[in-house]
Amino acid sequence: MAGRRPVSRGAVRVLPFGDAGVLVVLGDRIDPAISSRVHRLAAIIRGATAGEAGWRLPIPAYASVLVPVDPLEPGVEMAMGRLLEIAAEVEIAPVRATEGSAAPIEIPVRYGGIDGPDLGDVAALHDLRPADVVELHASVDYRVFFLGFAPGFGYLGPVPAAIVTPRLATPRTRVPAGSVGLAGSQTGIYPFDSPGGWRILGRTDVRPWDLRRDPPALLAPGDIVRFVPLR
Repeated sequence: MAGRRPVSRGAVRVLPFGDAGVLVVLGDRIDPAISSRVHRLAAIIRGATAGEAGWRLPIPAYASVLVPVDPLEPGVEMAMGRLLEIAAEVEIAPVRATEGSAAPIEIPVRYGGIDGPDLGDVAALHDLRPADVVELHASVDYRVFFLGFAPGFGYLGPVPAAIVTPRLATPRTRVPAGSVGLAGSQTGIYPFDSPGGWRILGRTDVRPWDLRRDPPALLAPGDIVRFVPLR
């Protein structure tokens, strides 16, 4: 493991991720500009290693990219060196924080009531009216930072600072599919009935995951989402 110590160049850090992966870290916060670099880096790695033995598809997150590799060929140590060179070039390149889909994906939402049981509590926590929370939540376009937790679940953000809210202290055992949740500076849509601790502001009939669709996931990393309140 001596040759697998983390390496860095500028703000870029490259770390071994077990015996079969490399983690490339470009930052330490939720930030649209960092996200743009992350997705650009993932695309460049995909293209640079396509068809090469031992390289798997890169997996982007908020501020990092996980690159699975064969432990023998190319091996973690060699992959770390190569990825550091690629990532350093991406990090210094100009980037637009608005990169993503050509047009926002609009999600109609029924806010409050039975569909948004936490709307009133979120409003009270911030000394706002429920209508203010709805207006703020629907006032910005959200970036899809990455997919996770469940198939089709996009981590969207950042939400306006005025409604940044911690998760519930005790998660619910069941959150209905289509629920639009808020947790910290993130928001997202539950694709299935599932347990969850996010604050539920509303619900949509849009299906984030549908096997009859190609691809099944409505959202992709880098897309832009806009929530539209239903009156």
